[in-house]
Amino acid sequence: MWKYYALLSALFAGMTAVLAKTGVKGINGNIATAVRTGIVLLMAWGIVIFQGQLKDVAGLNKTNVLFLVLSGVATGLSWIFYFKALETGNVSKVAPIDKLSIVFVLIFSVLFLHEQADWKTVAGTALICGGTFVLLL
Repeated sequence: MWKYYALLSALFAGMTAVLAKTGVKGINGNIATAVRTGIVLLMAWGIVIFQGQLKDVAGLNKTNVLFLVLSGVATGLSWIFYFKALETGNVSKVAPIDKLSIVFVLIFSVLFLHEQADWKTVAGTALICGGTFVLLL
């Protein structure tokens, strides 16, 4: 099932890039990030409330909160820099370079989560890295 969710994530991320480029036209990227973040906030809490999961918030421990806060900070910084890049760059260049994050995910997952990377994962990640560098030239 996770593969379907991942494909849907990629589909909506692709739509996000094009929609965001149009939405950021003529405005500051920080404003665009704030509007987008507000919508995501409303959607996420709406889903939690609609599915009756609000009571589960009490189950969060200090480690959950710490790492979710750090993840939120990283997400916020990523979105801020993404919109700054979209302000002046072509979405067809910005979005693929942004996906270099996949290379960092592999590195971080091996270093910090001690996950094993098989040859297919390493080869695919190397191809993504190579493609990104071609775009940067």
